[in-house]
Amino acid sequence: EAREATGLPVVTEVMSPTKVALVAVYADVLQIGARNMQNYDLLNAVGQAQKPVLLKRGMSATLEDLLMAAEYILRHGNTQVMLCERGVRTFDTKYTRNTFDVNAIPLLKELSHLPVIADPSHGIGIRRHVLPITLSSVAAGADGLIIETHPDPDKAVSDGPQSLTLPQFADLMNRVRRMASAVGRSC
Repeated sequence: EAREATGLPVVTEVMSPTKVALVAVYADVLQIGARNMQNYDLLNAVGQAQKPVLLKRGMSATLEDLLMAAEYILRHGNTQVMLCERGVRTFDTKYTRNTFDVNAIPLLKELSHLPVIADPSHGIGIRRHVLPITLSSVAAGADGLIIETHPDPDKAVSDGPQSLTLPQFADLMNRVRRMASAVGRSC
């Protein structure tokens, strides 16, 4: 229904190897969340699914860990893998939810042929900081963005503090286009 109503592809997290086949029927992209990045039974299952996979970097994962998890999926036959930087565990939880590792974007692009997606919403966890982290991600070479939005973030069931309102999202996308142009990229 969501795909039909919006015309957008459906990306959803799959958390169990036993659910991959079912989720693959309905989703256009299978997401492996940060907490499951090293769930090798799950990686094996999505590797055999032949659906695009969005692989989120684990909370304490190194870039090598992320690349090896992607390699596991690739080795099982699925070549449609996207890497996702979404922030790593930080010591300073008073001010941020995570530390968004913008350095990871150009490094992953150098180390791999796989597309790199940035998730600044989860990376910082604070609505007012999503804009600058997003723009830095575009400048660093991100191939795509995941931005949490909600008509009324204060009433959101989850991720409200990091979600942009629809007008904030529209403004952000205008700025993303300008940033992409400024660094010689297209949107």
